[in-house]
Amino acid sequence: MSLAGADLARSSRINIRRADALKQPGIMRSIFGPDGLIAKAHPEYEHRPGQIDMAEAVLRAFEQKHHLIVEAGTGTGKTLAYLVPAIAAACGSGARVVISTGTKNLQEQLMDKDIPFLQETLPAKFRAAVMKGRNNYACLHRIKQAESTPFLEGLDQIDQFDEVFRWVTQTETGDRAELSNLPENLPFWRHIDARSDTCLGQKCPDYEPCFLTRMRQRAMDADVIVVNHHLFFADLALRNGAYGAVLPDYAAVILDEAHQIEDVASEYFGSGVSNYQLDDLLRDLSYLKIEDREAERELTRISSRIQRYADLFWVSFREGRGLDGRFALTPRGSRPTMREGAELDEEQPGTAAYPALDNALNRLETAIDILKDAPADAESILRRTRQLRFDLNFIVKAADKQFVYWIERRGRGAFLRASPIDVSGLLQDKLFEKVPTVVLTSATLSSGGNFRFIRERLGLDEGEEMIAESIFDFENQAVLYLPAKMPDPRSPQWGAAAAEQVINIVNATEGRAFVLSTSNAGMNEMFERVASQIDYPCFVQGSAAKSELLKRFRETPNAVLFATSSFWQGVDVRGEQLSCVIIDKLPFAVPSDPIIAARQRHIEEQGGSSFYEYSVPQAIISLKQGLGRLIRSTTDRGVLAVLDPRLRTKVYGQSFLKSLPPCRVTSNVDDLIRFFAVESAATA
Repeated sequence: MSLAGADLARSSRINIRRADALKQPGIMRSIFGPDGLIAKAHPEYEHRPGQIDMAEAVLRAFEQKHHLIVEAGTGTGKTLAYLVPAIAAACGSGARVVISTGTKNLQEQLMDKDIPFLQETLPAKFRAAVMKGRNNYACLHRIKQAESTPFLEGLDQIDQFDEVFRWVTQTETGDRAELSNLPENLPFWRHIDARSDTCLGQKCPDYEPCFLTRMRQRAMDADVIVVNHHLFFADLALRNGAYGAVLPDYAAVILDEAHQIEDVASEYFGSGVSNYQLDDLLRDLSYLKIEDREAERELTRISSRIQRYADLFWVSFREGRGLDGRFALTPRGSRPTMREGAELDEEQPGTAAYPALDNALNRLETAIDILKDAPADAESILRRTRQLRFDLNFIVKAADKQFVYWIERRGRGAFLRASPIDVSGLLQDKLFEKVPTVVLTSATLSSGGNFRFIRERLGLDEGEEMIAESIFDFENQAVLYLPAKMPDPRSPQWGAAAAEQVINIVNATEGRAFVLSTSNAGMNEMFERVASQIDYPCFVQGSAAKSELLKRFRETPNAVLFATSSFWQGVDVRGEQLSCVIIDKLPFAVPSDPIIAARQRHIEEQGGSSFYEYSVPQAIISLKQGLGRLIRSTTDRGVLAVLDPRLRTKVYGQSFLKSLPPCRVTSNVDDLIRFFAVESAATA
């Protein structure tokens, strides 16, 4: 039977026979076309040839069991273009399709808007389920334990916990997203969530009513499962391992916002240890109910030793490192290979205290292992201790040259990490060679008009590719503003010159602008220089939560928002309220970042050019993300402004310009005034 399946074929409106669903040409056109199912059901329907082409390509990938990479810019109707053929494939073959997204917003859009619409519109009866990371769900066992656990601080947290406790008795999902009236970052949530570290599995007394058990059952019964990239790659890293898979088996996967995949995969195919993990381990150890008094005293002594040596271990990573951030553990981002049994380099942070810490953890492992009549929680503590020892050993010895070893510091947190430098081989082995159909899609995947960069970074050797046609008329809807003359972005004169340009541009556009910087320092400097010089309401990232800032921007006429990378993607402001996007500098990745530095060095060691093979195409994709905030519908009009003179003065600037929408280019601010004057006249 073809993958289109019988359920879609039942409709008299489509008028095709069950067995020939895919053999009859134009099945996607009969759904997406001007007289199709979606046109009749969707009040904002627009005929989009690129959407039809993409849907047919996705359907072809399912039927022929090959991979597909497709760039579908804003306005293509990308989500429906892959959802409809995914539903057809799942219903027709009986095999699940996983859809993985890069942002929570898109995951919610799929489950709350797009999938319910298709369940009402398509004749196919299909089931969809959402799966999120474990720490999004409450753990019934830990919440019961928490009633006698002293981790709440202050009356506010006591009241908040009481509300969580009442909610847990009523909720069907246990998803913390339902607690919308509580702070987003509940301080005690990590003590009651369903993280894998503390999970007792089938030995848990609350296994049957467990929210994760219920989530997995819904997923097992579903035709389409919606996840995010973090959960997908956490599962991919675990598959065929000791702990098994997280997701049910699937025959195909669609990875939306696929430009994020390399970084997410690097995180989950690596190792990590944090001071919070050790703190949580010792806290949970103190809650173990041990009947043997002598064994209890021994565990208390061991716990004290671990705490003492852990403090020494973590303190050594703080010396001389100043501010928060990500730092390589050595200047090269990795350490020399170490023979088994060789002495640790005493000059490296943590190495002096590590042997004592490892010895104390080993004693804990032994003490837990020989406990008689051990409580169920002892097994998870034993498992966590073993994993901690393994990860610490891997990171501190740093013997594998295919990994980069680094530390991230955030406030009181210290996070040691080992990340693979090149994930292409891992993805090729674990994903592209194992799953018959993988669809990679995003609004920004190509650079310089081709997919060479993303293919090489992800290890996708074979597969169909396409760039879906946009319905936007960029030549009439947008103007690209490039200043005639600007100093080098690295020069002292840059800040004042850039601020002057921003002032001129937002005065021409009457506010209604995003000013996007490539760094927090650049954003703050720009805000300080510009905000007091313009007569429009100004907002700056960091002054409120992202969602609140967007709400204020949408509701405030002629507003100007100053922001950084987190506003470069996943932000949708339609209409004239956002009529200008200004980007200060070309968004090259920070070369001092340990992972970026290691990737660039790896390319150079292979005889390549890290700048042209990595830095330029990566920056092109980032720039397209930023500029993609502007034109979100066929009625939007606006100005794209890039202040960086290197677009014109450097050879590689042509690669950037070639990758941008085909709109008019100007260096005259007066042209921007005339552009909006035409718009005003047209709407008068």
